[in-house]
Amino acid sequence: MVSVPRALAVPMIEAAFPRRLHPYWPKLQEKSRTWLREMRLMPPDKVERYADSLCYTDLVAGYYIGAPDELLTAIADLSSWFFAWDDRHDRDSVHGRAAQWQQLCQGLHGTLDEPRRYRHHKDPLVAGFADCVLRLYSFLGPSWNARFARHFHPVIDAYDQEFRNRRCGTVPTVEAYIELRRLTFAHWAWIDLLEPTARYELPDPVRKHPAYRRAARATQDFSAWYNDLCSLPKELAGDELHNLGISLIQHEGMTLEEAVREVHRRVTECVKEFLEAEREVLQFADELAEGGDGGTELADAVKACVFNMRNWFSSVYWFHHESGRYRVDSWDDRSMPPYVTEESLAENELVGEE
Repeated sequence: MVSVPRALAVPMIEAAFPRRLHPYWPKLQEKSRTWLREMRLMPPDKVERYADSLCYTDLVAGYYIGAPDELLTAIADLSSWFFAWDDRHDRDSVHGRAAQWQQLCQGLHGTLDEPRRYRHHKDPLVAGFADCVLRLYSFLGPSWNARFARHFHPVIDAYDQEFRNRRCGTVPTVEAYIELRRLTFAHWAWIDLLEPTARYELPDPVRKHPAYRRAARATQDFSAWYNDLCSLPKELAGDELHNLGISLIQHEGMTLEEAVREVHRRVTECVKEFLEAEREVLQFADELAEGGDGGTELADAVKACVFNMRNWFSSVYWFHHESGRYRVDSWDDRSMPPYVTEESLAENELVGEE
């Protein structure tokens, strides 16, 4: 197990959140490499050199314990796609490719509503997203599919807002950033995916139960803000404007060291908040089990969902210290990740315009 720098260490997670991996994980790595090549989301040489060390499959294999293998593979591909989309967003922002970016956003919005229509789109990011969405839509049915789409449309819009912020040099205030980050991290889409993992679509009163929502938000806020904490050097080097630490420095007058401590404090509070909410959710599940008419099955699904919420903490935590995505000090160019090439991005964008 890798060592964790003191400024990034969260002892509660190391002590109380055991790390787990789905048993399908080794096969998942192989399938992910094949999918990235086939969908042209990374050049073949980059796939061979960097895909495993980026640990994208490790991340997902620790989130969704109990998922059917086919579902886990689809979620893993969505996660890899998300990182590729994030890289395109960064490079399009840096180079001011507004027209290409708008075309991409339009294609992604269309994909959520008609994924089959976009499966063979010439832009690899649109086609890859369509492939993932089609597979995910096959597990629970129309109402879950519609909810996933409702939750993901605002994610695309939030990325577009970040694109516009970067083009005009706007650093969001802390509160504005927190709300924006909950969208760019796709909080509720990842939470939705707990249900097909549990093989059960939760009814609205259960999903909207205050304790369930608090537990879900705590695990997602932790994941987003811990990512901000670990990616701060990378994002400062790349002139990024969207990071909780950057907003604290810009709008609260903090030094870099103070901002790091404050993000770390908020991350730790998320863990405490989850532990409190988790107890309430498990009590709620016990009450459901006593209700008859399928209550036991529903209670088991709720417990499975909150179990995997818990797994987000350890998976996200260790991912950030194992993945080459955050080793900015080892890059030749601190502003340009070695697993991304401008040539491949430009080629993809031109293909998308044909």
